[in-house]
Amino acid sequence: MEIQKILHMVGGLGENSYANNSSLQRVAITKVKPIVEKTILDLYSSMLTETLGIGDLGCSSGPNTLLVISDILDAIDWGSRRLKRPVPELKVFLNDLPGNDFNAICQSLPNFYEKLRKEKGEGFKSCYISAVPGSFYGRLFPKRSLHFIHSSYSLQWLSQVPPELTSSSIKGNIYLTETSPPLVYKAYLEQFKRDFQSFLQSRSEEIVLGGKMVLILLGRRTADPSSTESCYIWKLLGQALYDLVSRGLIDEAKLDAFNLPYYAPSVEELKDVIEKEGSFHPSQLDTMQVNWDGSEDGDEAVNSFDHVESGLNTAKIMRAVAEPILVSHFEAELMDEVFRRYGEIVAEHLSSERTKHVNLLVTLTRRG
Repeated sequence: MEIQKILHMVGGLGENSYANNSSLQRVAITKVKPIVEKTILDLYSSMLTETLGIGDLGCSSGPNTLLVISDILDAIDWGSRRLKRPVPELKVFLNDLPGNDFNAICQSLPNFYEKLRKEKGEGFKSCYISAVPGSFYGRLFPKRSLHFIHSSYSLQWLSQVPPELTSSSIKGNIYLTETSPPLVYKAYLEQFKRDFQSFLQSRSEEIVLGGKMVLILLGRRTADPSSTESCYIWKLLGQALYDLVSRGLIDEAKLDAFNLPYYAPSVEELKDVIEKEGSFHPSQLDTMQVNWDGSEDGDEAVNSFDHVESGLNTAKIMRAVAEPILVSHFEAELMDEVFRRYGEIVAEHLSSERTKHVNLLVTLTRRG
């Protein structure tokens, strides 16, 4: 499985595209906006620089991509006014794997630039946005070229399926479950540690001393790697796939050979890698929860909860994320049926328990 070629969201603007099914990620970005703004302001207040380098790693495509950048630029604008400084020259780098729909991003930039200068004035004329394809588990930028890095909903994806896994070691599942043997958990954890350490080491060379990162990734609060909050949404997708096996549409051996390149770490596991790598000081490490279907919580939403509609919306969100990697292993013609069945299974689960995603929020400062 060549992860760099197949791991990307569904591109374009179609019904199943990430652009039209990314409300979950948008909710997380909105929740973290005050943290991003505060981090940018702290950084901007402590540094006198004529050029500010900003990286968004795992940017994907669609409205969320430039939403993040808009939030960052809003904070810079406010900081410039408060400190009575001219806006620095801004170099913004949007990174994702080569299969990402960079064309859609580039086509949206002229309107973004026009809106930016209309709303914020000529001070933002020197804002340059570039696409940087490549894996963030290695170097992407010149040394000491960035001041701030943001990444949202990307670092839970691994650089590869743990090589120790075999068809028999995870038979019957596509990811960790409560029945997974300890060796499966260990393989996933060790792969995550290797990858996240590589991420930190690469960024430590690219970011200036005192530079900052805000990272959001899917994770868990409990020490149990097979907990419902981190694995169950994938277990239900596995059930949908096995439903097609029982109907003779997918070969069982082929399904057993499929494993996700994904790991949802605990807070302690994340903290352990940060401390051992040593280049960054964690000034914040928190958790927050987001509904599977990307809906907002509130009295009205709780009282009117429709588990069938929520199951369908969750299936749409997951399809926009998971379809490309599934199509690399299974027939594309099966995807409509896979996610139709998945929506039904999720709806049944949500009728008795409204499970949420756990997000880990990390703010890091490059040590001097």
